[in-house]
Amino acid sequence: MNEHEQQQPAARRGKVLEALARAERKVFTRPAPKSAKAQMEFLYTQAKRSTKALAERLGVSTRTVQRYRAGKLTTPQKRLQAALVEETESQWQPQVRARAREQASTSSGMMVEVTAYFGFTCSGSSDDGRIRTITTPISPTYVKQILELQEAGATEEDLHPIVAEAITESYFTEWGTRADGLRADFTHVQSISFQF
Repeated sequence: MNEHEQQQPAARRGKVLEALARAERKVFTRPAPKSAKAQMEFLYTQAKRSTKALAERLGVSTRTVQRYRAGKLTTPQKRLQAALVEETESQWQPQVRARAREQASTSSGMMVEVTAYFGFTCSGSSDDGRIRTITTPISPTYVKQILELQEAGATEEDLHPIVAEAITESYFTEWGTRADGLRADFTHVQSISFQF
C-alpha cells in the first residue's frame, strides 16, 4: 500500500453543520473549482504556496500534492476528494459568505426546513412527540447564536438545543403569542436545510 492509499478516513459532520455549509455554498456568485487539479491549485494559493502546509491540511504527503498540481494524478480517492471539496468550498468567496452571514444575523434571518422527531415540555398540555416536517423562519438573534457557535467549533449536539429553541419560538409559540412555556427538542434528524 502506498502513502496515497494510507489516508485517514474523513471526519463526518453532523446534519446541522452540513446544512449550514450547504446554505453557504448556495450564496456563491461563481462556482468553486471542480477538478482535483484546480482545487489543489486554489488550496495551494490559499496555503501561501506551502506544499507542506497543504499536505498536512489534506492528510496526504507533499509528493501527492505535487502530483495533483502537476496533473500526474487526476482522480482522488473518496477521502481525498471529500477533503478537497470541503476545503475548497470552506475557503471559496469568503467575502460573499461573510456578507450573507452578516445579513442573516442582523436583519433577514434564515429559513429552516427540518424533518425530525420533536418532543415537548409545557406547563399545560401538548401533543405527544412525533416526527414532523417543519419549514419556518429563524430570527436574526438565533441565526447569530447558531453562526457564532458554528464558528467556535460547536458540535452537532451543541447546536441542536439552539436550533430547537429557534424553531419553537417561530413555529410553535409564534413569537410568544401562544403556547406560553412550551419547549421543543428535536432528535433523530432525518433531514435539515437552511437558506440565507
